[in-house]
Amino acid sequence: MESDTADGHAGIDLVRAAFAAFNSGKLDNCSEFLTDDFIINIAGMPFQMRGRAAWRDNAQVMLSAFPDVEARIEDIFSADDRVAVRLTMRGTHRGEFVGIPATGRTVDYTSIEIYRTEGGKLAEEWISSDTATLMRQLTETPPAGA
Repeated sequence: MESDTADGHAGIDLVRAAFAAFNSGKLDNCSEFLTDDFIINIAGMPFQMRGRAAWRDNAQVMLSAFPDVEARIEDIFSADDRVAVRLTMRGTHRGEFVGIPATGRTVDYTSIEIYRTEGGKLAEEWISSDTATLMRQLTETPPAGA
């Protein structure tokens, strides 16, 4: 498989720039990093989603529920046209999320993601987030006095 980059770092730089745009909360800027037919693969979802609009809709769900969400890159590496990243996602639950009304709680969970690059853009993603930890933080009753 031919590499999309001459030096092996362009994919990493692309993913870093895309997450910097995401962290700014400006979703229109984020979609500039995606191919028109961007493919979305999320663990546990029985179907793929496609396109910039589908990506934006998913991102808007997160931003509506966690308006201060930040994706912090913990590890990142690439091989050929793939970039793998381990993220810590952190934000405050200020809006409804999958039927759970805002709790005001700060959440912190891990996501492992792989991106395929094509022509200097992100063409496909595979996301495997620790949703069990996220949901536990939203639904468990904190201990008395906490």
